[in-house]
Amino acid sequence: MTTFRQVLDALERMHGAERWHWTAESDPFEVAVGAILVQRTAWTNAERAVDRLREAGALDPTALSALPAGAIEELVRPSGQYRTKARKLRAFLDLVAAHGSLDALLALPAPALRERLLETWGIGEETADVIALYAAGKPAVVVDSYARRLFGRLALGPAPDAPYRDWQAYLAGALPGDAPALARFHALVVLHGKRLCLARRPRCGDCALAPRCAFASAPPLSP
Repeated sequence: MTTFRQVLDALERMHGAERWHWTAESDPFEVAVGAILVQRTAWTNAERAVDRLREAGALDPTALSALPAGAIEELVRPSGQYRTKARKLRAFLDLVAAHGSLDALLALPAPALRERLLETWGIGEETADVIALYAAGKPAVVVDSYARRLFGRLALGPAPDAPYRDWQAYLAGALPGDAPALARFHALVVLHGKRLCLARRPRCGDCALAPRCAFASAPPLSP
């Protein structure tokens, strides 16, 4: 039976040298904005919107708050659903203002920070955990479609469509509890999901986990 440690070791061998866009040195506000803009779109689209905000000098809470709604919508247009996402950014800015500053918000204890984020319109569990982990540097287990797909294909963990909390409990029980390790795990899973474990036409022949993968070893469907 495949162990969690074997999965982690294989992910590290396959993707350990690859670049991940969020690191310990990333600007916290940029991380939070990116986490909101990447909802329901590819990172490349969110990144274009983040770049436009940076070029406009709007990638900090004060500058972005000063812009009218229409200007924010236009800047984040590449991320898709730009009107809704502009509203989500405004709701997050209101949360920052309510705590006096971004630093003050991110300094909250992890449970309180997650609660405040989840109370904010437009921020769900995955986005809240990304902000807590990468912007605040607090331990948080991020559950996304890549993790569900990978571990589901390996026949590990809950059912792929199980509630977020069930997947989070499973992963938390197998992972180290410190923020750097949790961030590393999430990055490796996303890189694997984008490079090899694709939703359609996965590149199983290039995957070190293929010999352990129930999905890769399944006989092809008849035409």
